[in-house]
Amino acid sequence: MAPEGVSVFATRLRFERGLPENMKALSEGLDEAVDLLGTAEVTGIVYGCTSGSLIKGLGSDLDIIEQIERSSQIVATTTATAAVEAFKALGAKSLAVATPYVEEVNVSEKAFFEGHGFKVTHIAGLGFTTGADLHRVPPEMAYDFARKVDRPEADCLFISCTDFATIRVLDLLERDLKKPVVSSNTASLWAILKKMGIHSDIKGYGSIFNCP
Repeated sequence: MAPEGVSVFATRLRFERGLPENMKALSEGLDEAVDLLGTAEVTGIVYGCTSGSLIKGLGSDLDIIEQIERSSQIVATTTATAAVEAFKALGAKSLAVATPYVEEVNVSEKAFFEGHGFKVTHIAGLGFTTGADLHRVPPEMAYDFARKVDRPEADCLFISCTDFATIRVLDLLERDLKKPVVSSNTASLWAILKKMGIHSDIKGYGSIFNCP
């Protein structure tokens, strides 16, 4: 998805299982990860985990951003922050949310978005706790699952989790559902490009990239 002239570098945080206690521990390795990315002379950093950036509740995503920017002097965002900004840019008031998570994590995600003023009309997860489980989900299954989770009264469908391979079906979902469909990865890229001052007309990955 990255526009011409933009390169993407990545480093990992220790992640074992998709359970609240593991997600809360993700940020323990944040300073080291930021230091590693800094050696690549990046100009923007995304804390690329939806649930990991909201699991500690409202405002915890902003704490992560502050920590990254303070230690690196590089602009940053988190996926949870990016999703909220994307919903606002699209003018969405109500959401349907499809996740790969267990119910405990879905409860936290629903509370986070509702704490930002959005009505979550429906949220459902696949109950996965490992990336290996999630990686076996082909795009057509992700499409079917997302359609089942959507509700007519939702202004926007959000497909949560940066490890969920859904970008190839976003345009198709938007055409079929006739509403914006945002994934964790499209929200993250859109938000960090905006924060970096990069404006690019990215096609094929949903209407969020039409928003200024």
